[in-house]
Amino acid sequence: MADDLLTPAESSDYNAASIEVLEGLEPVRKRPGMYIGGTDDRALHHLVAEILDNSMDEAVAGHASRIEVTLHEDHSVTITDNGRGMPVDEHPKFPGKSALEVILCTLHAGGKFSGKAYQTSGGLHGVGASVVNALSDIMIVQVARNKVLYEQRFSRGKPQGKLEQVGQAPNRRGTTVTFHADEEIFGSHRFKPHRLFHSIRSKAYLFSGVEIRWKSAIPDGDTPMEATFHFPGGLSDFLRETLGSASTYAERPFAGTVDFQERFGTPGKVEWAINWTPSRDGFLQSYCNTVPTPEGGTHVAGFWAAILKGIKGYGELVNNKKAANITREDLMTGGCALVSCFIREPEFVGQTKDRLATTEAQRLVENAVRDHFDNWLASDTKSAGAILDFLVLRAEERLRRKQEKETQRKSATKKLRLPGKLVDCTSNTREGTELFIVEGDSAGGSAKMARFRQTQALLPLRGKILNVLGAASSKLGSNAEINDLTQALGVGLGSRFRIDDLRYDKIIIMTDADVDGAHIASLLMTFFFTQMRPLIDNGHLYLACPPLYRLTQGAKRVYCIDEAEREAWLEKGLGGKGKIDVSRFKGLGEMDAKDLKETTMDPATRKLIRVTIDEDEPGETGDLVERLMGKKPELRFQYIQENARFVEELDV
Repeated sequence: MADDLLTPAESSDYNAASIEVLEGLEPVRKRPGMYIGGTDDRALHHLVAEILDNSMDEAVAGHASRIEVTLHEDHSVTITDNGRGMPVDEHPKFPGKSALEVILCTLHAGGKFSGKAYQTSGGLHGVGASVVNALSDIMIVQVARNKVLYEQRFSRGKPQGKLEQVGQAPNRRGTTVTFHADEEIFGSHRFKPHRLFHSIRSKAYLFSGVEIRWKSAIPDGDTPMEATFHFPGGLSDFLRETLGSASTYAERPFAGTVDFQERFGTPGKVEWAINWTPSRDGFLQSYCNTVPTPEGGTHVAGFWAAILKGIKGYGELVNNKKAANITREDLMTGGCALVSCFIREPEFVGQTKDRLATTEAQRLVENAVRDHFDNWLASDTKSAGAILDFLVLRAEERLRRKQEKETQRKSATKKLRLPGKLVDCTSNTREGTELFIVEGDSAGGSAKMARFRQTQALLPLRGKILNVLGAASSKLGSNAEINDLTQALGVGLGSRFRIDDLRYDKIIIMTDADVDGAHIASLLMTFFFTQMRPLIDNGHLYLACPPLYRLTQGAKRVYCIDEAEREAWLEKGLGGKGKIDVSRFKGLGEMDAKDLKETTMDPATRKLIRVTIDEDEPGETGDLVERLMGKKPELRFQYIQENARFVEELDV
């Protein structure tokens, strides 16, 4: 089609000189978890997201209007866009290599660092396409550019020949990527049509200007084999479809779009849609540059700040003094929201981009949404009144529960008699409190000195907790460690578990960084998964990340989680004087209180891993727990056989 052809200006703006190179590709196959979060089902599907994000970036930048995603019978995937096409000219820093080869074979090579080729992008670090290439046994890339069709083939990150001209393309432009995930990396995991279908459909909602076509050669229940997604209404359409026939407090959702360039003079925009309903639990789905951010981040904080200030301001306007008690927690109860922002050079936590960390995004989103919300409330007083009444009721109910909980907590603290075990915190409320489950009395001693007395409690376990999977209920009731744990948490087991009775805000499993510690952590996670599932669903369960090594060079000191981080620091040095001294922590009990506090317990410097259950595949989590922790050793042996080849190092 004629409108698919590049103009000379577009060609000159996006060429080999746009591609910036930072470092090589070697680590990806050895440690894929550092780049895509693991080698499991979620990581496998993340490969499609990485390539799709690049096509979406072309669409958002105004260069592509159509994307096609095809799942083939052999579980390979093809993603095609009608954008500008990857640059194919020779890269100025790599004579003899095309820019396309540099993009796909070099880590941190891309056109998104300087901001010249893309104002906003989801593919940020220049690692997406190259990582997918490294983890695919076959990758074929075709580029239609300047009426010529080019092709290059790769395998496991290595070119299988030079970039070639394979024909003319007078009516075509853009990039086509076909890849097959390497079974050496992902084992028996395969792409699931229904999972890809839902992910792709959500992308189409995020940018109303793009049409995405879906094809699958693999039947999967009710998942369509072919579909076309185009949603001119954007997130409003998304929210309307998600809520379906549920009753809502507002006749129409509060939705809108603000261009940051027009309003604040900076590139980007924010789009949102929200309504409140008594029919279901609230939710918030957030995105940055079309990339899902399931853990939220600064853009989400800015959105809720705008909504909270707006509803409180409206409460003052109508002289409802109880509106002052409304909190963000109340807003999220029954509040169904979608937030999507596009910003330049976003900073994410981790390569999988689960949480946005760009500080400026909070201010931009809050200021953009606030005025619109004030106007919306004033223009629809019927909806505004209904929402305000609902939120005031939620706030009153929350305050009543809090008061009851404080009374219960005070009385429970008096009743608990666990000398030498539970070391409770001094706070009388659950908010902000943490219970560290530690391994043995020696670790408990160091943790006791390292903790913040007001908010951090400790429960040392003696030995390994009972494997509750398949254990009789009588065994659970008579097990001392489980009794101590449930009493400390203030809750019952199974059907008797009540999330409102939980005495701590965070439950943190803190075990040694060795095989025994991992086993204890697995047993505890199995216990919480089977007996206290809502605790995980509501985001209360965490794993601590104690370091394995401490490196000292003069006055300089760093901590390393694993051998890879240790080797990286040894190679580049700490910046101090003299020889680098390496200390390995065999257990938490060997760490002094200062080390333990700084690395593992202080909220300002520690790292926590939140334990979650894959929302798309909740059944798979249960199956995996059963295979690894259940009574049938043959299932455990089968899993080891299937995954033993992924083990790179044994620490015996």
